[in-house]
Amino acid sequence: MTTTRRALLAGSAAVVVGAALDPSVAQAHTGSGRKPTVVLVHGAFADASGWNGVLSRLIRDGYPVIAPANPLRGVASDSAYLAAVLATLSGPLVLVSHSYGGMVVTNAATGNPNVKALVYVDAFVPDQGETLFGLQTKYPGSRISEQTLDFRPYGEGRVDAYVKKEYFHDVFAADLPKATTELMWAGQRPVDTHALEVPSGAPAWKTVPSWYLVGRDDQVLPPAAQRFMARRARAHTLEVDASHVAMIAQPAATAALIKRAAR
Repeated sequence: MTTTRRALLAGSAAVVVGAALDPSVAQAHTGSGRKPTVVLVHGAFADASGWNGVLSRLIRDGYPVIAPANPLRGVASDSAYLAAVLATLSGPLVLVSHSYGGMVVTNAATGNPNVKALVYVDAFVPDQGETLFGLQTKYPGSRISEQTLDFRPYGEGRVDAYVKKEYFHDVFAADLPKATTELMWAGQRPVDTHALEVPSGAPAWKTVPSWYLVGRDDQVLPPAAQRFMARRARAHTLEVDASHVAMIAQPAATAALIKRAAR
């Protein structure tokens, strides 16, 4: 690697990390000191742009925020990746997850003393040994199935899953305009099907306070399953009329719940 390229990469990294850690950005003060850094973790069939409506509200209110990419390759590797990202952040952290991102956050936060709150948005909240597939099918109502998914092999024995175009709006985000969901479908990031059946590890929610936002009209993760997981985690729960992407359809309510957890 050339000296110029190393310098450019180092400079880029400094900008990203500095935005989260520099006191002039991060130390927005309340009565108890600086506000916690909010880490927003997206799920499958999505990317970090799904948090934009929430991000803009948190930034406006002085919260340091970061929305890292979720690799979507498997629970263990995705959790290890996120844990490595969290290790670069100082001070208190509030972790926010959507959908499959809940599997990742629940594992990545375990053992990190900086994590002070967990916020789940239409998200999986697994206990040790549970799988995404098992939780998704625990209650009837999910429309994610072999019929609604496209499968594309990559590498040896590995397969990615995408939501089919003809189902994306109605199944994933029925309360958003079709023009918006067409863009979301085209840019969706797939999840490795291996991730659906990998058992989860020791859950952070057993020691970290939790909040949960239930989308009453969710066609991906049944609301009954969401309520079950929220009750089990003793999460402070809010319900809204929203599809699986409550953070996009209801960004103000989502941001308000995150700020409540941060306080």
